[in-house]
Amino acid sequence: MAKKGLLIVISGPSGVGKGTVLKEFINDPALKLAYSVSMTTREKRPGEIEGVSYDFVSRAEFDKARDEGELLEWCEFVGNCYGTPLKGVERLRNEGKNVLLEIEVQGCQQVRKKCPDALTIFIVPPNMEELENRIRGRRTEPEEIVQQRLAKATKEMEMIGQYKYVVCNEDPKLAADIIRVIIKRHMENEL
Repeated sequence: MAKKGLLIVISGPSGVGKGTVLKEFINDPALKLAYSVSMTTREKRPGEIEGVSYDFVSRAEFDKARDEGELLEWCEFVGNCYGTPLKGVERLRNEGKNVLLEIEVQGCQQVRKKCPDALTIFIVPPNMEELENRIRGRRTEPEEIVQQRLAKATKEMEMIGQYKYVVCNEDPKLAADIIRVIIKRHMENEL
């Protein structure tokens, strides 16, 4: 039977570049990573793929999963819900894979309560001005949503003390290398 895999939580404010950093190490076979696909009620953005980027579901489907305790964590932001299906995470960990969750700060708090051994990493921007430039650079959301994301980011930055590690994403390749080292060290310590 395979040794149970790690549960790795990566959080950070919207626009910090979590996805860009993850792409740098997600396919490293030495890390034995499995990406947990979250479910969401929000509309699909250009380039996103069903079942890869997210499982896009209706609000009724999401509420049912939440109410029946099928989510490891969940949150609601700007009218959309996001959550991590528990069964998928446990199945992958029991197969010996290190499960990677890219989730909101609120979700990480829920995970830490249920899984205190989770490896938690918070990605920060070099500064708030750069974060605003990244969010605005997407050009996918109206100004009202941009302002909500910036306000939320400011509050989230206050939560970094709840994470085991904080990594600055000034250079995505460097940030990915640092996270790679963190994961490998925890894999070695878990043996």
